[in-house]
Amino acid sequence: MQIVKSRPTLVPILCLFVAFLVLASQPRGAQAKVFEPETFTLDNGLEVVVVANRRAPIVTHMLWYKVGAADEPPGKSGIAHFLEHLMFKGTDTLGPGEFSDIIARNGGQENAFTSYDYTGYFQTVAKDRLDIIMKYEADRMTNLTLSDEVVLPERDVVLEERRSRIDREPGAQLGEALRAVLFLHHPYGVPVIGWEEEIRGLTSADAIDFYRRWYAPNNAVLIVAGDVDAEEVRALAETHYGVIPAREVPERLRPQEPRQNAARRVILENARVRQPSVTISYLAPSYHAGASDDAEALQVLDEILGSGSTSRLYSALVVEQAVAASAGSAYSASALDLSSFTLFGSPRPDVPVEEIEAALRAELARLLEEGVSAEEVATAKRRMLADAVYARDSLGSGPRVFGRALTTGATVAEVESWPERIEAVTVEQVNEAAKAVFDERRSATGLLLPKPTS
Repeated sequence: MQIVKSRPTLVPILCLFVAFLVLASQPRGAQAKVFEPETFTLDNGLEVVVVANRRAPIVTHMLWYKVGAADEPPGKSGIAHFLEHLMFKGTDTLGPGEFSDIIARNGGQENAFTSYDYTGYFQTVAKDRLDIIMKYEADRMTNLTLSDEVVLPERDVVLEERRSRIDREPGAQLGEALRAVLFLHHPYGVPVIGWEEEIRGLTSADAIDFYRRWYAPNNAVLIVAGDVDAEEVRALAETHYGVIPAREVPERLRPQEPRQNAARRVILENARVRQPSVTISYLAPSYHAGASDDAEALQVLDEILGSGSTSRLYSALVVEQAVAASAGSAYSASALDLSSFTLFGSPRPDVPVEEIEAALRAELARLLEEGVSAEEVATAKRRMLADAVYARDSLGSGPRVFGRALTTGATVAEVESWPERIEAVTVEQVNEAAKAVFDERRSATGLLLPKPTS
């Protein structure tokens, strides 16, 4: 099972959230068209999105629940991810692991993921196997069977996952600590996998309660992409999901982040560190929180500042000054609550990490003093929209974009209009958004250092 967590120190994990940028568009000036999905809602409230892709006779079936780690009860961190594991442990009709065996026997692939705002399950199979997949995914939406016999050993699996992914990885440890100080009060500061002490206390009753509270058709989004049409999907969805009754689902009430008045700094030294790094994160608005009108401008700024080998940070630190082995930025607009805008860099051998931090801050100061140019904004927008065209070729891009959007408060129409909104971003908007976000009082800096040997 895949787990989506906060970015430890560099770009790999946070880049998963930037996938919301990967959309398609018509040429400049034309009416925006992205995936052109067909949508409908079952009587029990299940939202369904169908994205036709006729390139091969296969389909991807994704079921997204509007619940994630940020919705967990206090003291139960990790329960959303733990339940993701337990969803593979059988139902009234299937034994533990049997659904996975069925998928494998039918030549399919599967996985699952947990984030702060959503949990998802997906399978890719030949189009004539969609009925089988939908039947058993609907089964575990309502008929999951849990007992201590299967729950407690799986809890040990999760604890080992935490040890291998976090406790034995200095970069992940720093990322966890950095996120905890970036978000002072909001549950985004708690790791998706959970704190070890709280994972150890999770029980079968905790899992069953979380399952019954959140896993309902009226709290889910079904997305099917591939060699299908809406009527085929509607018939199967009505047969398998439509018979599941809607249930009352609680409102997603979360603590809000208070005003931040002081920059924070985290330093981790560890003998396992082979590549030092510096990460500077700032609280930032998303599409749904804070100054949400700045979200598209910040996406354009991220492209200019730190996306790829032609970006400002890479050009300055890696190419021109030749002090960094890597440098860049990362920003996601698709969080349900506040997001973050992050700068990062790693030094070349024999270059102190403090020099990389100084170089990052110098580039940031130059940005705030001089701003970005009209040419930079125009080039970034062209690159974003051109690169996004390839999303149509991928069977998984459409479902992931719509899943993230619909579980975090956006609509299909907003996804489809993304190219128009990016096209409308101005130089002035980018510069104003930068000034608003890069406030040191709302920042956290993390240094990852090798432990001195003497």
